[in-house]
Amino acid sequence: MRLSIPWIRGLVIAASMLPMLRLVLWPAMDRAGANPVEFVTRSSGTWTLVFLLLALSVSPVRRLTGAGWVMRLRRPLGLASFAYALAHLATWVWLEHWFEIAPMIGDVLKRPFITAGFAALVLLIPLALTSTDAMVRRLGRRWSTLHRLVYAAAVLAVLHYWWHKAGKADVTEPVLYALALAALLGWRVVARLRR
Repeated sequence: MRLSIPWIRGLVIAASMLPMLRLVLWPAMDRAGANPVEFVTRSSGTWTLVFLLLALSVSPVRRLTGAGWVMRLRRPLGLASFAYALAHLATWVWLEHWFEIAPMIGDVLKRPFITAGFAALVLLIPLALTSTDAMVRRLGRRWSTLHRLVYAAAVLAVLHYWWHKAGKADVTEPVLYALALAALLGWRVVARLRR
């Protein structure tokens, strides 16, 4: 049976929410290890980065395969990344700082990995808010210019993860994400130079 584009898009949206279900169920079922807050924080951050890189992968896949329909997956993947970024922020605001503003501001100003992560989230907000068809029409050509912020957000997200793990003397995973991002950005640079 051949799946239609709306079905594929629906499956991608459903699949993107499965890790969120795990973030809720594992702590409730006492399967999140000795530190459930760290589990939720780490997992939500990782999935933010995974979906951000998947969203950035859509254009190269379309160019390399000629399958124009994959462009319909970019928005749900980008919005999934934003949803996990909000979960990551909510865990930090609620479960790590208990809504105390002064310590949060201190963290953002004094800890570079938190500064980078916060800046990445701030850049993702206008992208999420302008992701609707109506906003694409309203902004016209400016929409593409605005959505180039995703590249800076992705770099900041990788830096956030790298600096966080470097503090624990383990950059193995951040290196993999950095290489994936470098490949995706490098592909765009080469494609632009060829044009």
